[in-house]
Amino acid sequence: MTATEGRLEGRSILLGVTGSIAAYKAVDLLRRLTAEGASVQVLLTHSAAAFVGRLTFETLSGRPVLSDPLELLPDRRIAHIVAAREADAIVVAPATAHWMAAMASGLADDVITAACLASTAPVVVAPAMDAGMYAHPATAANVDRLRSFGYRVVDPESGLLASGLVGPGRLADPASIVDAVVAAVARGAWLAVDGPGATSAAARHDLAGCRVVVSAGGTAEPIDPVRFIGNRSTGLMGAEIARAAIRRGADVTVVAGHVSVPLPADARVVSAPTTAEMREAVLAALAGADVLVMAAAVADFRPRRASSTKLTRDAAPVLELEPTEDILAEAARSVAGRVPRPVLVGFAAETGSLDRAPEKARRKGVDLLVANDVLEPGAGFAVETNRVTLIAADAAPESWPLMSKREVAERLLDRVAALLAARRGQSGGSGQSGGPVQNGRADPPLVADVAVSPSAREDVE
Repeated sequence: MTATEGRLEGRSILLGVTGSIAAYKAVDLLRRLTAEGASVQVLLTHSAAAFVGRLTFETLSGRPVLSDPLELLPDRRIAHIVAAREADAIVVAPATAHWMAAMASGLADDVITAACLASTAPVVVAPAMDAGMYAHPATAANVDRLRSFGYRVVDPESGLLASGLVGPGRLADPASIVDAVVAAVARGAWLAVDGPGATSAAARHDLAGCRVVVSAGGTAEPIDPVRFIGNRSTGLMGAEIARAAIRRGADVTVVAGHVSVPLPADARVVSAPTTAEMREAVLAALAGADVLVMAAAVADFRPRRASSTKLTRDAAPVLELEPTEDILAEAARSVAGRVPRPVLVGFAAETGSLDRAPEKARRKGVDLLVANDVLEPGAGFAVETNRVTLIAADAAPESWPLMSKREVAERLLDRVAALLAARRGQSGGSGQSGGPVQNGRADPPLVADVAVSPSAREDVE
C-alpha cells in the first residue's frame, strides 16, 4: 500500500520521540502518519528535543508538542492523560534503551512513559541504538517484557550506525513502522490487564454495521436570552462511549447538549441544547438505530415561561417551573413493538444513595441503567474516573470498581454487544441496520440573579 491511502483516517495517534540520533527520522514518520489520515499528537522527551526542535513537529502536526508530564491544558486537565485517553494507538519511534528500561519497569519519569501507562490503546515500539546496547541482555530482557505487555516491537535494522559500527540498531524503515501502527489499530489490540479498573475485553469490531445513538452533555433551559438552568455535566462520559463505539465499528450519532470536551471527529453530531430539542433529535435518530445510550444530563425542570428580554435585578423575578419531557421513557415506548428491539441504556446521577436506581430502570423500560453517586470522590462531574453500578433487568445490581471513563465505556459496550447478539439471534434477523454482530463540564448554572436548584435526570459524568 502507498502512504496516501488513508488507512488511519480519523484516527488519533500519539507519536513518542525519545533521545536518539534517529529522532530526525521521526519527522518523516510524522509526515507518513498524517498522510494516512491520522491526527498526530507528538510527545517529546527533553533529550529528544536536543536532536530535533519542537517547532518542526508542531509545524507538521499542527499541534503543540507535549514534553512535560506536569503540563496542564487551559481547562486545567492533565495534558498527557487527556491525550492518552483519546489515542487510538501510541507509537514510540525511536525508542532508546533508557526509555525501554523505564517503560519495562513502569517508571513514569517522562511524558511518553506516563502516557503509555495511562492508556489502554495499542502501543508500537521501534527501538534505535548502538548495536552493543541492543545486544545487551538487559535490553533484550526489556524488549521481551514490553512484548509481554502486548506491545508490538518493530525490530531495528542492521547497517551503519552513528558510532561508525555496523550491526543491528538502525531504526526500522518509517514505512514499516506505519504498517505496524495500521495493523495495531485495525486489530484493535487494546491491553487486557487483569485487576480492578481493567478493560473487560480486547476491543473488537463487535458493533460493526450497528447504528448507535449517544446523548452527551447537559441541557440548558432558558430563563431569558442570557441565563439558563443547567448543570455541571461536561459530556465526557458520552464522548467516551461514542469513541468506544466507533472503535468497535459502529456508525455513531451524538446528540449533544452543552459539552466542554471534544466529541469524536468520526461521529455525526446533532446539536440539541434544550430538553425539547434533545427529545426531538433523539427520537428522530432512534428511528434507524440499534442502540440508544442516554448519557446526557437532562434537566428535570424548566421555566414555564422564558423572558424574551434580559431580566433585571430590580424585577426580583420568581421562576415558575414545569417538568421536562422524560426522553428515555418516551424512547422506550416508541420502540416497544420493534423486532428486534433496540438496546436501550440509561444513566442515573444520584447523590448519597443508589436505592432509587433499580425502580428507575423498571419505570423507564431500559435494558441497562448505569448509576453513580456524584458526591463520591472520583465519580462525579468533570473528573476522568467513575465508579458506577450497572443495573440490568432480572439481575442483581453490579458494582464496578473505580476506573477511567474510557474503561467504563468499553465495559458497558461489552454488555451492549452481548445483548444485541442475543436479541438478533432470537429474532432470526440482523436488525434494523442490517449489520452483523460478530461477538457475542458545562459551567455551573448561570442563574446569578435567581435561586434555582436544577437536577439531572440521565447522566453519569
